[in-house]
Amino acid sequence: MKASRFFVSTLKEAPADAEVASHRLMMRAGMIKKLGAGIYTYMPMGLRVIRKVEAIVREEMNRAGAVECAMPVVQPAELWQETGRFEKMGAELLRIRDRHQRDFVIQPTSEEVVTDIARQELRSYKQLPKNLYQIQTKFRDERRPRFGLMRGREFTMKDAYSFDRSPEAAQASYEVMKDAYRRIFDRFGLRYRAVAADSGAIGGDLSQEFQVIAATGEDAIVYCPDSDYAANMEKAEALAPAGPRPAAAQPLARTPTPGKSTCADVAELLGVPLTRTVKSLVLATDRTDASGAIVKSQVWLLLLRGDHDLNEVKAGKLPGMEEGFRFATAAEIEAHFGCKPGYLGPLKLLRPVRIVADREVALMADWICGANQPDFHMTGVNWGRDLPEPDLVADIRNVLAGDPSPDGKGVLAIERGIEVGHVFYLGTKYSKPMDATFLDEAGKPRHFEMGCYGIGITRLPAAAVEQNHDERGIVWPDALAPFTVVLCPIGMDRSAEVKAAAEKLYEELLAAGVDVLLDDRGERPGAMFADWELIGVPHRVVLSERGLKEGQVEYQHRRDTEATRLAVSDILAHLKGRLTA
Repeated sequence: MKASRFFVSTLKEAPADAEVASHRLMMRAGMIKKLGAGIYTYMPMGLRVIRKVEAIVREEMNRAGAVECAMPVVQPAELWQETGRFEKMGAELLRIRDRHQRDFVIQPTSEEVVTDIARQELRSYKQLPKNLYQIQTKFRDERRPRFGLMRGREFTMKDAYSFDRSPEAAQASYEVMKDAYRRIFDRFGLRYRAVAADSGAIGGDLSQEFQVIAATGEDAIVYCPDSDYAANMEKAEALAPAGPRPAAAQPLARTPTPGKSTCADVAELLGVPLTRTVKSLVLATDRTDASGAIVKSQVWLLLLRGDHDLNEVKAGKLPGMEEGFRFATAAEIEAHFGCKPGYLGPLKLLRPVRIVADREVALMADWICGANQPDFHMTGVNWGRDLPEPDLVADIRNVLAGDPSPDGKGVLAIERGIEVGHVFYLGTKYSKPMDATFLDEAGKPRHFEMGCYGIGITRLPAAAVEQNHDERGIVWPDALAPFTVVLCPIGMDRSAEVKAAAEKLYEELLAAGVDVLLDDRGERPGAMFADWELIGVPHRVVLSERGLKEGQVEYQHRRDTEATRLAVSDILAHLKGRLTA
């Protein structure tokens, strides 16, 4: 490709609403252009990156035995109503009606549609296993789209769905996909971690995220440097401390803490470590009737050590909270505790609540909590002596760096990551409500065992930029760069020698299968170099009249601080070697 025929549209300044590096740099490099909130046009430069992502994904999915199809962006609501997700998915699911007032959705994912295909087309166990995938536009009506392609509303995703005859066969398909994902992300040339994850709204029992490591990542990745353990924050287990619980050594006392409503402030006032305090979080669960009206509510008190934070995903898996919970209202808190938040605790309640203690709290002695009275806290609190044992002891907190690893092989570390892929074992979560069955060897109907596997095609380039950029612009890995090599001839419009040498090298690289761009725009060297450093082309060759007279050109990798002078006769072999490496 020649630059004069391509669409190069770089900007000196990023738009004011560009908050993160990938958003700023992809806008400045002319890769994306904002059309509306969370909706972007993929400009020619950016589309080349996306097409390279798609090509690698397709190659590895096909290699793993998956078969490509394309499912509609607009889907009938009836399918989503069969699984209950039409109501459950919430505002992110964009619902529309056609001229006949029939309900449809704009697909955020396609479990329902692909399950409908399976129940119509896959009749026998002899047709299994099957894995269908698509690379298709999705839409999720994000409340607050931000960070460019990182959290947009319209995006492109590769979603695959496996169908198997048994849980064992489905888990084998899951392993095949997990291995394919590792090959995909290895080929992208990015630093990533595969981490155990919660299945979230998709559902399922076995789940793993693929996270690109980046300081600006939204997700916390928990891992053990001394082992293979890795999980996202929602999934990472906080082990129970070594027991037994210490014996009570302090008397129970109501202690004045005027104006001190947080654990940190109370600990400072009393001159004790924050780890001696216990925070109280009040949640509620509702039971509803067929019309959706609340018929009964249950109030819960969750107790965590003062320096720990609640893990809401873990809380949502507690017995009795699986159908969802909310934070209790001010009226509910006052009715049960007789006090406003800030001084709440488990002693002297006006009404009974279900008490859940984090594993850490369950083994604490002589702890400090709210007294259910403004400006007072209880000190010297002990289980058994001062209040009954909790109704439930569970892991309900986020882990901290330095906590013991669940595999017993060291301590945990935490880094930031950007989720770009996710694999799930679904079981019969979708096949049962949609009655998607096949006939087994005995001629009996059985529900498909399913898995689903997603990669954020348009999110991945943004994640790559977050990981690979500097003060000059983007630094693409070779596999993702819009062009792998750029030729920068200085004075090409004035020098026949430079023009001839540039054209010759350009043709040789094309013949060798190299994705090369020749900048024939006649720009000044500074402007030309700045453009390609911003765009992030990995390999640059500069041809000048002076250099050619000496039989040399200048080669520079995007990460190099200085150019290397090479003989004209050696540059082709040098580039081939660098690209192969």
